[in-house]
Amino acid sequence: MRLKQFFVLTLAVLFVFVICPVYGQTVPAASEGSLPLAVGGGISSFNPDWAHGRMMGTTLWADWFPTRLPSYLHGFGVDAEARDLNFGRASTVPKLLTEASAGGGVIYSSRRYRNVRPYGKALLEFGGLTWGPSSTPYHHDTRTVTVFGGGLEVRAYRNLWVRADYEYQFWPDLFGNKTLNPSGFTVGAMYHFSRPHFSRGPIMH
Repeated sequence: MRLKQFFVLTLAVLFVFVICPVYGQTVPAASEGSLPLAVGGGISSFNPDWAHGRMMGTTLWADWFPTRLPSYLHGFGVDAEARDLNFGRASTVPKLLTEASAGGGVIYSSRRYRNVRPYGKALLEFGGLTWGPSSTPYHHDTRTVTVFGGGLEVRAYRNLWVRADYEYQFWPDLFGNKTLNPSGFTVGAMYHFSRPHFSRGPIMH
C-alpha cells in the first residue's frame, strides 16, 4: 500500500470512529449535551530513530469516553489517532524518509482538576515506513506498532482545549532483528463536545 493511500485510509477510519458515537447516542442523551467525544489535531516533531535529527508532520486525534462504566473505570476511554511524518526533516535525516501510522487503544484522563487534564495512553497501530525511491527493490515496509504515551490538556476557551502529547513507539523486526523507537511531541487542540460526567471534579459548561 502506498503511503498516500495509507493515510487516506486512516482518515476514513477516524471519520467512521467519530461518526459512529454521534449516531449511537439516544435522544435523551443528545438533548442533555452529553456526547462524550473529543476531536482535534496538531503539529508533531519526532525523532524517527533513524540517524540523528528530527522530522515533522501532522496528527489527528479522536477520543471517546463512555458514560456508563463502573465507578472504578471512570476516566477510561478509547483513543484513535493518525499521524503522517513527511516534512521538516533535519539534514541528518534521509530526504525520502516518511513514517505514517494509525490505530487506537486505551486512554485514561484524570478529571481531578477543573481546567487541566493529565492523561496516559497505550495503543496498537498499523505503521508504514518509507526510506527510498520506489525504483529500489526494498524501500517500504509495514509493521504493527506499539505505542505508549501521555500528555496534558489545558482548557483554553469553553469546549476548546490545548493538548501537549508525547509518544514512544516500538516498530519491531526491521532490517533483521532491529527495533526502531521513534518518539516525539505533538502540540495541538481538542474540541470536546461535552465533558464526560465523571465523579471526580465539578462539571463545567
